[in-house]
Amino acid sequence: MGEVKEVKLLGMWASSYCKRVELALKLKGIGYEYVEEDLSDKSQMLLQYNPVHKKVPVLIHNGRPITESLVILEYIDDNWKTSPPLLPQDPYHRATFRFWANFFDQQGFPGRSEIIKAN
Repeated sequence: MGEVKEVKLLGMWASSYCKRVELALKLKGIGYEYVEEDLSDKSQMLLQYNPVHKKVPVLIHNGRPITESLVILEYIDDNWKTSPPLLPQDPYHRATFRFWANFFDQQGFPGRSEIIKAN
């Protein structure tokens, strides 16, 4: 095929945040290049595209980075209108979704943040 992917995902195999984005890309049928990151030895690409938090996931679309998994999900849904929609269209239901996603993220698994966050 040889075509250059316009979408890259910087991720880490153990990150549920990255898996959330991978699942969304697959559900939408969006081709992407996956780049595995070693968070103990961060790549220059990760440091360039997420200089503030220096963590994954980072979605790079046409050379422009989007960070934070929920923000990435909204971007995917807004940019690619193909079915299925990832988030509810109704503002109330969308806000409820954000609440529960944030709640889950804050509960998480003990120690998970130490694995995912930058050193």
